Amino acid sequence: MARPKGKPKRHLNTPITEELLKAFKILAVEQNRRLNDLLEEAMRDLLRKYGRPVPEEGQGEKA
Repeated sequence: MARPKGKPKRHLNTPITEELLKAFKILAVEQNRRLNDLLEEAMRDLLRKYGRPVPEEGQGEKA
């Protein structure tokens, strides 16, 4: 899978449970997507859920 071009991305380092990480990795394989792509999708969904502004997808990420 090719890396998207455009705006540089920032790194996020946070502890999560082993079970959550395993389930997330399995989902990524099943969907043939990178973990980062799924994480960005989840973050956007949470922003929408709580009525927060969501950056446009073309702003430094895969379109």
